[in-house]
Amino acid sequence: MSEEKERHISRGSGEEDVAARQAFIEEMGTGIEWIKKDPYPGEVVKGNIENYIGTARVPIGLAGPLLIHGDHARGEFYIPLATTEGSLVASYNRGMRVIGESGGCRVKVFEDHMERAPVFRFASLEEAERFTRWLEENRDVMDTAVAKTTSHGRLTEVDVFNLGRNVYVRFGFHTGDAAGQNMVNLATSQVCRDIAEAYPGWEAVESFNLASKFCSDKKYSQVNVLKSRGKKVTAEVEIPDEVLRERLRTTTDVVLDNFLSGTLSAIYAGCVSNGFHAANGIAALFIACGNDPANVAESHADILDLRPSEGGLYFGVTLPSLIVGTVGGGTSLPTQSECLSILGCKGGGNALKFAEIVTAVVLAGEISLVGAITSDEWVGAHEKLGRNRPRDSG
Repeated sequence: MSEEKERHISRGSGEEDVAARQAFIEEMGTGIEWIKKDPYPGEVVKGNIENYIGTARVPIGLAGPLLIHGDHARGEFYIPLATTEGSLVASYNRGMRVIGESGGCRVKVFEDHMERAPVFRFASLEEAERFTRWLEENRDVMDTAVAKTTSHGRLTEVDVFNLGRNVYVRFGFHTGDAAGQNMVNLATSQVCRDIAEAYPGWEAVESFNLASKFCSDKKYSQVNVLKSRGKKVTAEVEIPDEVLRERLRTTTDVVLDNFLSGTLSAIYAGCVSNGFHAANGIAALFIACGNDPANVAESHADILDLRPSEGGLYFGVTLPSLIVGTVGGGTSLPTQSECLSILGCKGGGNALKFAEIVTAVVLAGEISLVGAITSDEWVGAHEKLGRNRPRDSG
Protein backbone atom coordinates (compact mmCIF):
# COMPACT_ATOMS: atom_id res chain seq x y z
CA MET A 1 0.00 0.00 0.00
CA SER A 2 1.21 3.52 -0.70
CA GLU A 3 2.69 5.73 1.99
CA GLU A 4 -0.12 8.24 1.39
CA LYS A 5 -2.83 5.68 2.18
CA GLU A 6 -0.92 4.26 5.10
CA ARG A 7 -0.87 7.66 6.78
CA HIS A 8 -4.66 7.73 6.71
CA ILE A 9 -5.25 4.42 8.52
CA SER A 10 -7.01 5.17 11.79
CA ARG A 11 -5.01 4.12 14.85
CA GLY A 12 -7.78 4.42 17.45
CA SER A 13 -9.74 1.62 19.14
CA GLY A 14 -13.28 3.00 19.01
CA GLU A 15 -16.08 1.69 16.79
CA GLU A 16 -15.63 4.55 14.34
CA ASP A 17 -11.91 3.73 14.05
CA VAL A 18 -12.67 0.06 13.36
CA ALA A 19 -15.22 1.03 10.70
CA ALA A 20 -12.74 3.44 9.12
CA ARG A 21 -10.11 0.69 8.80
CA GLN A 22 -12.66 -1.71 7.34
CA ALA A 23 -13.68 0.92 4.79
CA PHE A 24 -10.01 1.53 3.96
CA ILE A 25 -9.62 -2.14 2.98
CA GLU A 26 -12.86 -2.21 1.01
CA GLU A 27 -11.87 0.91 -0.92
CA MET A 28 -8.98 -1.10 -2.32
CA GLY A 29 -11.51 -3.47 -3.88
CA THR A 30 -11.30 -6.30 -1.32
CA GLY A 31 -14.51 -7.56 0.25
CA ILE A 32 -14.27 -8.43 3.96
CA GLU A 33 -17.85 -9.36 4.84
CA TRP A 34 -16.84 -12.35 6.98
CA ILE A 35 -14.04 -10.49 8.72
CA LYS A 36 -16.49 -7.72 9.62
CA LYS A 37 -19.24 -9.98 10.98
CA ASP A 38 -20.03 -9.81 14.70
CA PRO A 39 -16.90 -7.89 15.77
CA TYR A 40 -15.73 -7.85 19.36
CA PRO A 41 -16.33 -4.53 21.13
CA GLY A 42 -13.17 -2.45 21.33
CA GLU A 43 -12.87 -2.81 25.09
CA VAL A 44 -12.90 -6.61 24.77
CA VAL A 45 -9.84 -6.81 22.53
CA LYS A 46 -7.91 -3.95 24.11
CA GLY A 47 -4.49 -5.30 24.99
CA ASN A 48 -4.80 -8.20 22.52
CA ILE A 49 -4.68 -6.46 19.12
CA GLU A 50 -3.83 -3.17 17.47
CA ASN A 51 -5.56 -1.63 14.42
CA TYR A 52 -8.44 -4.07 14.88
CA ILE A 53 -10.63 -4.77 11.80
CA GLY A 54 -12.48 -8.01 12.68
CA THR A 55 -12.05 -11.67 13.52
CA ALA A 56 -10.45 -14.68 11.88
CA ARG A 57 -12.93 -17.52 12.36
CA VAL A 58 -11.43 -20.95 12.90
CA PRO A 59 -13.85 -23.90 13.20
CA ILE A 60 -13.95 -25.58 16.60
CA GLY A 61 -14.65 -29.30 16.89
CA LEU A 62 -15.23 -31.36 20.03
CA ALA A 63 -13.37 -34.58 20.80
CA GLY A 64 -13.71 -36.92 23.73
CA PRO A 65 -14.27 -38.02 26.32
CA LEU A 66 -10.62 -38.14 27.34
CA LEU A 67 -10.06 -40.01 30.60
CA ILE A 68 -7.17 -38.54 32.62
CA HIS A 69 -5.68 -39.62 35.95
CA GLY A 70 -3.47 -36.63 36.72
CA ASP A 71 -2.44 -34.77 39.81
CA HIS A 72 -4.53 -31.79 38.66
CA ALA A 73 -6.75 -33.05 35.82
CA ARG A 74 -8.92 -35.94 36.96
CA GLY A 75 -11.85 -37.53 35.18
CA GLU A 76 -13.33 -37.29 31.69
CA PHE A 77 -12.85 -34.18 29.57
CA TYR A 78 -14.36 -33.06 26.29
CA ILE A 79 -11.75 -31.23 24.24
CA PRO A 80 -12.40 -28.20 21.99
CA LEU A 81 -10.00 -28.18 19.04
CA ALA A 82 -9.79 -25.22 16.65
CA THR A 83 -8.44 -26.27 13.29
CA THR A 84 -8.94 -26.10 9.54
CA GLU A 85 -7.43 -29.56 8.95
CA GLY A 86 -10.09 -32.10 8.14
CA SER A 87 -9.64 -35.51 9.87
CA LEU A 88 -7.71 -33.98 12.79
CA VAL A 89 -10.59 -33.96 15.29
CA ALA A 90 -11.66 -37.44 14.20
CA SER A 91 -8.13 -38.74 14.67
CA TYR A 92 -7.74 -37.25 18.14
CA ASN A 93 -11.18 -38.53 19.05
CA ARG A 94 -10.12 -42.06 18.13
CA GLY A 95 -6.97 -41.77 20.23
CA MET A 96 -9.07 -40.61 23.18
CA ARG A 97 -11.33 -43.63 22.77
CA VAL A 98 -8.29 -45.91 22.84
CA ILE A 99 -7.11 -44.22 26.03
CA GLY A 100 -10.55 -44.58 27.62
CA GLU A 101 -10.82 -48.27 26.75
CA SER A 102 -7.32 -48.76 28.20
CA GLY A 103 -8.39 -47.39 31.59
CA GLY A 104 -7.29 -43.79 31.05
CA CYS A 105 -3.90 -42.10 30.93
CA ARG A 106 -1.68 -41.05 33.81
CA VAL A 107 -0.17 -37.56 33.64
CA LYS A 108 2.41 -35.77 35.76
CA VAL A 109 4.05 -32.33 35.67
CA PHE A 110 7.77 -32.59 36.48
CA GLU A 111 8.95 -29.00 36.02
CA ASP A 112 7.27 -25.59 35.98
CA HIS A 113 9.25 -22.43 35.23
CA MET A 114 9.60 -19.74 32.58
CA GLU A 115 13.08 -18.61 31.53
CA ARG A 116 14.83 -15.46 30.42
CA ALA A 117 18.54 -15.52 29.61
CA PRO A 118 20.53 -12.28 29.42
CA VAL A 119 24.16 -12.27 28.33
CA PHE A 120 27.05 -10.44 30.01
CA ARG A 121 30.24 -9.86 27.98
CA PHE A 122 33.42 -9.28 30.00
CA ALA A 123 36.79 -7.73 29.29
CA SER A 124 38.66 -10.95 30.12
CA LEU A 125 38.21 -14.61 30.92
CA GLU A 126 39.23 -13.90 34.50
CA GLU A 127 36.44 -11.32 34.89
CA ALA A 128 33.91 -13.73 33.42
CA GLU A 129 34.96 -16.41 35.91
CA ARG A 130 34.84 -13.91 38.80
CA PHE A 131 31.29 -12.87 37.86
CA THR A 132 30.17 -16.50 37.64
CA ARG A 133 31.40 -17.17 41.19
CA TRP A 134 29.72 -13.99 42.44
CA LEU A 135 26.36 -15.11 41.04
CA GLU A 136 26.68 -18.42 42.89
CA GLU A 137 27.34 -16.63 46.17
CA ASN A 138 24.76 -13.83 45.92
CA ARG A 139 21.42 -15.45 45.10
CA ASP A 140 19.74 -13.21 47.69
CA VAL A 141 20.36 -10.13 45.52
CA MET A 142 18.38 -11.74 42.71
CA ASP A 143 15.54 -13.02 44.92
CA THR A 144 15.08 -9.56 46.41
CA ALA A 145 15.00 -7.98 42.95
CA VAL A 146 12.23 -10.28 41.73
CA ALA A 147 10.07 -9.48 44.75
CA LYS A 148 10.13 -5.82 43.68
CA THR A 149 8.28 -6.60 40.43
CA THR A 150 5.71 -9.31 41.15
CA SER A 151 3.76 -10.93 43.94
CA HIS A 152 2.76 -13.86 41.68
CA GLY A 153 6.18 -14.96 40.45
CA ARG A 154 9.34 -16.13 42.19
CA LEU A 155 12.85 -17.00 41.11
CA THR A 156 13.28 -20.78 41.09
CA GLU A 157 16.68 -21.30 39.49
CA VAL A 158 19.75 -19.54 38.18
CA ASP A 159 21.77 -21.53 35.63
CA VAL A 160 25.04 -20.11 34.33
CA PHE A 161 26.50 -21.08 30.95
CA ASN A 162 29.97 -19.81 30.13
CA LEU A 163 31.21 -19.30 26.59
CA GLY A 164 34.62 -17.65 26.80
CA ARG A 165 34.09 -14.06 27.89
CA ASN A 166 30.32 -14.40 27.46
CA VAL A 167 28.29 -15.37 30.50
CA TYR A 168 24.73 -16.50 29.76
CA VAL A 169 22.54 -16.50 32.87
CA ARG A 170 19.33 -18.47 32.54
CA PHE A 171 16.87 -17.21 35.14
CA GLY A 172 13.92 -19.52 35.83
CA PHE A 173 10.70 -18.20 37.35
CA HIS A 174 7.53 -19.75 38.66
CA THR A 175 4.78 -17.64 37.04
CA GLY A 176 1.58 -19.04 38.55
CA ASP A 177 -1.26 -19.48 36.04
CA ALA A 178 0.15 -17.15 33.38
CA ALA A 179 2.44 -18.32 30.59
CA GLY A 180 4.65 -15.63 32.05
CA GLN A 181 6.83 -14.16 29.29
CA ASN A 182 5.95 -10.56 30.15
CA MET A 183 6.30 -11.24 33.88
CA VAL A 184 9.79 -12.69 33.51
CA ASN A 185 10.89 -9.87 31.21
CA LEU A 186 10.08 -7.32 33.89
CA ALA A 187 11.57 -9.41 36.68
CA THR A 188 14.77 -10.16 34.77
CA SER A 189 15.22 -6.51 33.91
CA GLN A 190 15.03 -5.62 37.62
CA VAL A 191 17.40 -8.45 38.54
CA CYS A 192 19.99 -7.21 36.08
CA ARG A 193 19.69 -3.63 37.29
CA ASP A 194 20.25 -4.79 40.86
CA ILE A 195 23.19 -6.96 39.80
CA ALA A 196 24.75 -3.93 38.07
CA GLU A 197 24.48 -1.97 41.33
CA ALA A 198 25.70 -4.77 43.62
CA TYR A 199 28.47 -6.43 41.60
CA PRO A 200 31.80 -4.83 42.53
CA GLY A 201 33.39 -5.47 39.14
CA TRP A 202 30.64 -4.11 36.89
CA GLU A 203 33.10 -1.81 35.11
CA ALA A 204 34.56 -4.98 33.52
CA VAL A 205 31.28 -5.65 31.68
CA GLU A 206 31.92 -4.69 28.04
CA SER A 207 28.32 -5.25 26.95
CA PHE A 208 25.03 -6.52 28.29
CA ASN A 209 21.83 -7.69 26.58
CA LEU A 210 18.65 -8.49 28.48
CA ALA A 211 17.43 -11.03 25.95
CA SER A 212 20.00 -13.27 24.36
CA LYS A 213 18.77 -16.07 22.14
CA PHE A 214 19.84 -18.55 24.80
CA CYS A 215 16.36 -18.51 26.31
CA SER A 216 15.06 -19.53 22.85
CA ASP A 217 11.85 -17.52 23.05
CA LYS A 218 9.52 -18.68 20.21
CA LYS A 219 12.24 -21.03 18.98
CA TYR A 220 13.07 -24.68 19.52
CA SER A 221 16.34 -25.35 21.33
CA GLN A 222 18.05 -28.32 22.86
CA VAL A 223 18.65 -26.48 26.14
CA ASN A 224 14.89 -26.13 26.61
CA VAL A 225 14.40 -29.83 25.97
CA LEU A 226 17.02 -30.64 28.62
CA LYS A 227 16.21 -27.91 31.17
CA SER A 228 12.60 -27.06 30.24
CA ARG A 229 11.09 -23.68 29.51
CA GLY A 230 7.50 -23.73 30.62
CA LYS A 231 6.27 -27.05 31.92
CA LYS A 232 7.74 -30.51 31.52
CA VAL A 233 4.85 -32.98 31.41
CA THR A 234 4.55 -36.71 30.75
CA ALA A 235 1.41 -38.66 29.83
CA GLU A 236 1.34 -42.45 29.60
CA VAL A 237 -1.04 -45.33 29.00
CA GLU A 238 -0.82 -49.09 28.67
CA ILE A 239 -2.92 -50.22 25.72
CA PRO A 240 -4.16 -53.85 25.80
CA ASP A 241 -3.55 -55.96 22.70
CA GLU A 242 -7.27 -56.34 22.06
CA VAL A 243 -7.77 -52.57 22.02
CA LEU A 244 -4.89 -52.18 19.58
CA ARG A 245 -6.44 -54.78 17.28
CA GLU A 246 -10.04 -53.59 17.54
CA ARG A 247 -9.62 -49.81 17.54
CA LEU A 248 -6.36 -49.28 15.65
CA ARG A 249 -6.26 -52.49 13.60
CA THR A 250 -2.60 -53.01 14.44
CA THR A 251 -0.44 -54.97 16.90
CA THR A 252 2.25 -54.25 19.45
CA ASP A 253 4.96 -55.85 17.29
CA VAL A 254 4.03 -53.79 14.23
CA VAL A 255 3.88 -50.55 16.22
CA LEU A 256 7.24 -51.18 17.91
CA ASP A 257 8.89 -51.98 14.59
CA ASN A 258 7.55 -48.70 13.21
CA PHE A 259 8.71 -46.87 16.33
CA LEU A 260 12.27 -48.19 16.02
CA SER A 261 12.48 -47.36 12.31
CA GLY A 262 10.86 -43.98 12.85
CA THR A 263 13.20 -43.01 15.68
CA LEU A 264 16.21 -44.01 13.58
CA SER A 265 14.98 -41.97 10.64
CA ALA A 266 14.25 -38.99 12.91
CA ILE A 267 17.86 -39.03 14.12
CA TYR A 268 19.14 -39.33 10.56
CA ALA A 269 16.95 -36.44 9.38
CA GLY A 270 17.93 -34.21 12.30
CA CYS A 271 14.40 -33.98 13.68
CA VAL A 272 13.94 -32.26 17.04
CA SER A 273 12.15 -35.27 18.54
CA ASN A 274 10.90 -38.75 17.72
CA GLY A 275 7.22 -37.85 17.99
CA PHE A 276 4.73 -37.68 15.15
CA HIS A 277 2.61 -34.53 15.20
CA ALA A 278 2.32 -32.93 18.64
CA ALA A 279 2.08 -29.52 16.96
CA ASN A 280 -1.35 -30.43 15.57
CA GLY A 281 -3.06 -30.94 18.90
CA ILE A 282 -1.15 -28.19 20.70
CA ALA A 283 -1.93 -25.60 18.03
CA ALA A 284 -5.61 -26.57 17.93
CA LEU A 285 -5.91 -26.27 21.71
CA PHE A 286 -3.89 -23.05 21.88
CA ILE A 287 -6.08 -21.35 19.28
CA ALA A 288 -9.27 -22.58 20.95
CA CYS A 289 -8.16 -21.59 24.45
CA GLY A 290 -6.40 -18.28 23.86
CA ASN A 291 -2.80 -19.39 24.29
CA ASP A 292 -0.14 -17.88 22.03
CA PRO A 293 0.13 -20.10 18.91
CA ALA A 294 3.73 -18.91 18.42
CA ASN A 295 4.63 -20.93 21.52
CA VAL A 296 4.00 -24.09 19.50
CA ALA A 297 7.53 -23.54 18.18
CA GLU A 298 8.89 -24.43 21.62
CA SER A 299 6.10 -26.65 22.91
CA HIS A 300 5.83 -29.13 20.03
CA ALA A 301 8.97 -31.16 20.77
CA ASP A 302 7.64 -34.48 22.04
CA ILE A 303 9.67 -37.49 23.10
CA LEU A 304 8.00 -40.86 22.69
CA ASP A 305 8.70 -43.92 24.84
CA LEU A 306 7.12 -47.09 23.44
CA ARG A 307 7.81 -50.62 24.67
CA PRO A 308 5.96 -53.87 25.21
CA SER A 309 3.97 -54.26 28.42
CA GLU A 310 2.23 -57.28 29.84
CA GLY A 311 -0.54 -58.05 27.39
CA GLY A 312 -0.11 -54.92 25.32
CA LEU A 313 1.83 -51.76 24.57
CA TYR A 314 3.21 -49.06 26.87
CA PHE A 315 2.86 -45.67 25.19
CA GLY A 316 4.39 -42.57 26.83
CA VAL A 317 4.88 -39.01 25.59
CA THR A 318 6.86 -36.23 27.25
CA LEU A 319 6.56 -32.55 26.38
CA PRO A 320 9.73 -31.05 27.87
CA SER A 321 8.93 -27.40 27.12
CA LEU A 322 5.17 -26.81 27.18
CA ILE A 323 4.19 -23.14 27.56
CA VAL A 324 0.59 -22.66 28.67
CA GLY A 325 -1.51 -20.28 30.73
CA THR A 326 -5.10 -19.91 31.90
CA VAL A 327 -4.91 -16.20 32.70
CA GLY A 328 -3.57 -13.31 30.66
CA GLY A 329 -2.97 -13.12 26.93
CA GLY A 330 -5.95 -14.23 24.89
CA THR A 331 -7.50 -16.43 27.58
CA SER A 332 -10.12 -13.83 28.52
CA LEU A 333 -11.47 -13.33 24.99
CA PRO A 334 -15.08 -14.55 24.81
CA THR A 335 -14.77 -17.73 22.71
CA GLN A 336 -11.43 -18.66 24.22
CA SER A 337 -12.81 -18.18 27.72
CA GLU A 338 -15.71 -20.48 26.84
CA CYS A 339 -13.35 -23.18 25.57
CA LEU A 340 -11.35 -23.01 28.81
CA SER A 341 -14.64 -23.29 30.69
CA ILE A 342 -15.50 -26.47 28.74
CA LEU A 343 -12.29 -27.95 30.14
CA GLY A 344 -12.88 -26.57 33.64
CA CYS A 345 -9.69 -24.56 33.27
CA LYS A 346 -10.88 -20.97 33.17
CA GLY A 347 -9.02 -18.52 35.39
CA GLY A 348 -6.50 -18.83 38.19
CA GLY A 349 -5.49 -22.10 39.76
CA ASN A 350 -5.81 -24.09 36.54
CA ALA A 351 -2.54 -23.82 34.60
CA LEU A 352 -1.17 -27.18 35.77
CA LYS A 353 -4.52 -28.83 35.07
CA PHE A 354 -4.52 -27.37 31.56
CA ALA A 355 -0.93 -28.53 31.00
CA GLU A 356 -1.92 -32.08 31.92
CA ILE A 357 -4.89 -31.95 29.55
CA VAL A 358 -2.77 -30.63 26.67
CA THR A 359 -0.24 -33.43 27.14
CA ALA A 360 -2.97 -36.07 27.32
CA VAL A 361 -4.41 -34.70 24.07
CA VAL A 362 -0.99 -34.99 22.44
CA LEU A 363 -0.80 -38.59 23.65
CA ALA A 364 -4.17 -39.33 22.03
CA GLY A 365 -3.03 -37.83 18.74
CA GLU A 366 0.21 -39.81 18.68
CA ILE A 367 -1.65 -43.05 19.42
CA SER A 368 -4.16 -42.49 16.66
CA LEU A 369 -1.59 -41.51 14.03
CA VAL A 370 0.72 -44.42 14.73
CA GLY A 371 -2.33 -46.67 14.39
CA ALA A 372 -3.28 -45.09 11.07
CA ILE A 373 0.25 -45.42 9.72
CA THR A 374 0.81 -49.01 10.82
CA SER A 375 -2.63 -50.17 9.60
CA ASP A 376 -2.19 -48.39 6.25
CA GLU A 377 -5.28 -46.23 6.86
CA TRP A 378 -3.60 -42.83 7.06
CA VAL A 379 -3.93 -41.75 3.42
CA GLY A 380 -7.47 -43.08 3.14
CA ALA A 381 -8.63 -41.20 6.24
CA HIS A 382 -7.25 -37.91 4.94
CA GLU A 383 -8.80 -38.52 1.53
CA LYS A 384 -12.20 -39.20 3.12
CA LEU A 385 -12.26 -36.49 5.78
CA GLY A 386 -9.61 -33.92 4.97
CA ARG A 387 -9.50 -33.42 1.22
CA ASN A 388 -11.06 -30.03 0.51
CA ARG A 389 -11.51 -29.19 -3.16
CA PRO A 390 -11.30 -25.52 -4.17
CA ARG A 391 -14.62 -23.74 -3.84
CA ASP A 392 -15.98 -20.24 -3.95
CA SER A 393 -15.37 -18.75 -0.49
CA GLY A 394 -17.97 -16.02 -0.96
